[in-house]
Amino acid sequence: MTGTLLCLGHGYCAQRFVALHGDAFARHIGTSRSEEPFPGMEMLRVDGPPSPALLEAAGAADAVLVSAAPGEAGDPFLGPLGEALAEGKGPLVYLSTIGVYGDSAGAWIDENAPAAATAPRARRRIEAEAGWQDLGRRTGRPVAVLRLGGIYGPGRNALIDVADGTARCIEREGQVFNRIHVDDIAGAIHAAITQHFDGVVNVVDDEPSPSCAPVRFAATLLGLPPPVPEKFEEAAPRMSAMALSFWADNRRVSNRRLHALLGGALRYPTFREGLSALAPTIRESP
Repeated sequence: MTGTLLCLGHGYCAQRFVALHGDAFARHIGTSRSEEPFPGMEMLRVDGPPSPALLEAAGAADAVLVSAAPGEAGDPFLGPLGEALAEGKGPLVYLSTIGVYGDSAGAWIDENAPAAATAPRARRRIEAEAGWQDLGRRTGRPVAVLRLGGIYGPGRNALIDVADGTARCIEREGQVFNRIHVDDIAGAIHAAITQHFDGVVNVVDDEPSPSCAPVRFAATLLGLPPPVPEKFEEAAPRMSAMALSFWADNRRVSNRRLHALLGGALRYPTFREGLSALAPTIRESP
């Protein structure tokens, strides 16, 4: 174990990365808007201007994982910590989203596709990506931009929704979604850091598939009936603006570069392997 890992934002993906690969670092520092402690982490509160401790960590960390989403004012860390981060030398990993591509009408795309999304949230992501990449160019630090698909894993998956009766099966002809298990996200982060990868990688699994596919498979694993299918046109009027935004884009995202980064297959190539591995924990829960 050597060096310090700084997690700017310590949410679901960052927590899983530390749980699976944190032994590579002797020291783990995370940020949060609260003062709540987290096992194995030195937590720094982020509320207003950065503290001296956070500025010191930003300049001294051997690797930085950025998982905080930008708000209307832009990236929450680039501006306040930019000068301190410029003093560091280790790799930077920025967790973004495949939402930056916008709609491809179901066609296959890869990292060479333009980040052409027009929705405000996606435009903020595109601007944040550019900001981190610019910091890397100015300072000579490698910046890996990992564009994530829909995330699932322990505590966040279709099995839980089916078991508690909240799962929905919404159908729309030709529509597919791209997913990724959080453990494979952690693997991609680890590979990007250890290889000092510089560039963009789509972090999705091998099989874009309809919205209902993992729900029906989860129901089969649990021996429960799947939810009654709903047509998208009938469900849309009751959807939130956030939910509708996910249905606005239809794309099949290639993960060839991810396979190259990992040096082989994903741990969970499709939702079938991922949900099958998670199923015993749902069956055993009270």
